[in-house]
Amino acid sequence: MKHKLLPLSETMHYILLALREPLHGYAVMQKIEEMSNGTVVLAAGTLYGAVENLSKHGWIEPVGNSGRRKIYLITTEGSAILKMEQERLSHILSLYEGSESNEEV
Repeated sequence: MKHKLLPLSETMHYILLALREPLHGYAVMQKIEEMSNGTVVLAAGTLYGAVENLSKHGWIEPVGNSGRRKIYLITTEGSAILKMEQERLSHILSLYEGSESNEEV
């Protein structure tokens, strides 16, 4: 399945990975910072633009509210996209590992 959002950006990877559990936007930002060991810090505008895009494509969905905050969760289709991306990235990593070259990358 080829989609205009594929391959996923680093931001989209992190958001989909974070939303394997139900979270609201601010919690997603905190989770991503934690998962990336502080190397990825999303601005609210970046997050909410990506959330809107992912939601529009059916890869995440709102599953409830916490006060005024919407809580999102990855969908079955979103999980399938993550699996495809995992396989694509695993293949790329295998090319590094299988390299017969002695050159440093």
